[in-house]
Amino acid sequence: MLSVTSIPAFNDNYIWLLKNDDNHCVVVDPGDATPVLEALNNEGLELDGILVTHHHNDHIGGIRTLLEHFPALSIYGPATDRFPMVNHPLKHGQSFTLFNTDFTVFHVPGHTLDHIAYYAEGMLFCGDTLFSAGCGRLFEGLPKQMHQSLTHLASLPDDTLVFCAHEYTLSNLKFALAVEPNNTALNEYVVEAKALREKNIPTLPSSIGKEKCINPFLRAHIDSVKAAVSQGATDSTDTETFAALRRWKDEF
Repeated sequence: MLSVTSIPAFNDNYIWLLKNDDNHCVVVDPGDATPVLEALNNEGLELDGILVTHHHNDHIGGIRTLLEHFPALSIYGPATDRFPMVNHPLKHGQSFTLFNTDFTVFHVPGHTLDHIAYYAEGMLFCGDTLFSAGCGRLFEGLPKQMHQSLTHLASLPDDTLVFCAHEYTLSNLKFALAVEPNNTALNEYVVEAKALREKNIPTLPSSIGKEKCINPFLRAHIDSVKAAVSQGATDSTDTETFAALRRWKDEF
């Protein structure tokens, strides 16, 4: 059984460390090698591989240094020419096995066009596509693409744990409250998340079930969300509502 712990990096990144029972591990999106090497040393771990979700430097910046320490690393990532370091290129629907655990790959364009996510044993490693109470900015993709990506992730079982790459939860919740101030589940989660952060405890992982209740970007089909972005009207399409939400959040 895999165990997952967070390695804080930069101001608000999480590098996820997945380890098995015999002290071998992989990391997800190592933007900085230094905290990874410190964690490996402190826990006596051997790094076997890296999972990459997308090409932004805060997700891949540490790979070169980690390769210097572990030249035989298996590096999994999107099957595009942006990733010359990837030796296990992956496309949507492909599966692979690590530590006797089956991983499935989802192509989730939006934040970037070649962004992928990894799903295994009820755990989702989704990079900058889905955040708790939010979603990634559309640097390359179209609103329709991101909405489709998020809809696909929202179709996973409710108890799926969501391991995203940033501690953006409190700022995302401020926006979510502006969209749905009367959402009871959302207001309860605000209290919970604030209490965690006051103790410097991560708000992550979240879960798909929780996000479907509190995340406006997974709720573009809900009338209260549609009304919030269109002056009370509820006749916009889900994609139009999502696009309006994303524009609003970008300026929030």
